[in-house]
Order: sequence, then C-alpha cells, then structure tokens
Amino acid sequence: GLAALADARGRFAVLAMDQRATLRRMLTAAGRSPTTAAMRAFKVDVVAALAPLSSGVLLDNDFGVPAVLAAAALPAGVGLLIAAEPPDKARWHGEYRTVVDPQRSAAWVRAHGGDALKFLLYWDPDRAAGPGEPDLAEEAMAAVRSVVEDCAATGVPSVIEPLIAFRPGAEVSPQQRYESVVRSAARLAALRPSLLKLEWPGSAQGCRRVSDALGEVPWTLLSAGVAYAEFLDRCRTALDNGASGVIAGRAIWQEAVEVDDDRRPDFLREVSVPRLAALVDIVREHGRSWRDVAGSVAS
Repeated sequence: GLAALADARGRFAVLAMDQRATLRRMLTAAGRSPTTAAMRAFKVDVVAALAPLSSGVLLDNDFGVPAVLAAAALPAGVGLLIAAEPPDKARWHGEYRTVVDPQRSAAWVRAHGGDALKFLLYWDPDRAAGPGEPDLAEEAMAAVRSVVEDCAATGVPSVIEPLIAFRPGAEVSPQQRYESVVRSAARLAALRPSLLKLEWPGSAQGCRRVSDALGEVPWTLLSAGVAYAEFLDRCRTALDNGASGVIAGRAIWQEAVEVDDDRRPDFLREVSVPRLAALVDIVREHGRSWRDVAGSVAS
C-alpha cells in the first residue's frame, strides 16, 4: 500500500521524475537535444543521486522505469510510483479532456514493478458545459472514478494529481486559482483516492481548508517548478497545516538540465542532494502521518 512510498512514520518525501513533455521542453530550452537516450540518461542520473534520500520515486514508464531499473538506480526500500496518464493530452477547442488509457491500468503498474499508480488531470472543477459542449468537469470526475475503482479492485493505491487549467483566454486572479485548487481537491476526495498530490492553495489558511475538506484522504504538495527557497517555505506551511509530505521534482533538480552530461552527477551531488536533504528534514519535523489521516480507510 501507501506505506511503500512513505518513511517509517508515514510521511512522504517522494522524488518526482516522471516529466516527459516538460523535460523535453526544458532540455530544448537549455540548448540540448531531447533524444530518447538523453531523456533516459537524465532520469537515471537524477534518481541515482536523489533516490537514496527519498521515501519513494515517481517515474514514467515511457523513459524512466525501464532505464532506472536497468541501471539499478532505485535503492531497495524506496517505493516506486508510476505515472499512468496518457503522455499525449486530449483537447477540445484548446481545453483539456481527461482520458484514461485502458492499457495503463493498475495491473499494468503492478506488472512494471510499481507500488502505486499516479494519474494526472488538467481541469477546472467549476467548468459548466454550454449548449453543444462536452461536460469537461464531469468527464474528469468519471475518469478519476474509474482509475480509483480499478486501483481499489486490484489492490494498488491511487495517487491523483489535479492541475487547474482554465479555458483559453480566461482572466483569473491568483486568489481565484487558489480557490479552484481547494474545490478541486474537495471534489476529487469524494471519490476516495488513496492520496492527492496538490498544487499550492495560496496560504496557510488555504492548506488548512484543503485538509479539512479532504477528511480521511491524505495529501502531499507538489513543487510546480517554483524556486527552491519558495518551495521550502510552502512545504513548512503545508505540513504545519495537515499535509502528509511532498511529491516534488523540479524545485530540487531543474537547473541540472543546463549542466553538461559529464558534470551532471557532480551538480546533483553538490546542489540537489543538500536541497532534498533539507526538504526531508522538514518533512520529518513537520509532516503528519498519512495513517493518522486515513484512519480506518488506510490501505
């Protein structure tokens, strides 16, 4: 269950290295060719350097899992969370549609050595369908429901990652976005996933509102590529207000894309390892056990 991704006291310090299109864009922007070999090598270097400090690692199966396992870069006792959302996102007039790939099921995750399944969706929880439009919010709910039910039937924990995405051209204030993060979490928690991986809800009050709305569903904070110092502050706040840990990547290792391949292990050791170590200390000091949150529904 979720214990495979947590430390001995039930807190999550999970390294996120499942980026595909995002990593491709980052490498391209740094003037590097994002070939399959380059993507795999980058993921192996990051996991080899940072997984020993982590309670778990989040990987994609397109580039990450095969390369990392072949390189024996995942230490024993570090859990494996596998991304199961389709790498290519479906759209309707520029808006995201949430689609489940039936081949990327809970059984598929287990067959590839995963301890849990992660499913990402882009959505607006308040999106109302107009005449002739698909109901994108209900599509998203139905898709997540099917993932959660599949995981429950297979005995694989479900980790749901909702990212807020408004329709193109929408003018939205930061506070409106934070409100959507809270409402998104509350709606999805009703489907009873094992864990939610959430964006920053804006403040300590926002974090407490998330924790209150989720009830027995634990949650973790994602980094979304913000600067490391800012993410560290956000982590303390989230953990002091009910979060059970972090599932974070770019805030820890993102500058490594700009480093030459032969220097990358040194950069990760000198810069990213201390960053993650400090983050793990904060999780240990401030984090709440997911078992204390989940109670009788722990799985």
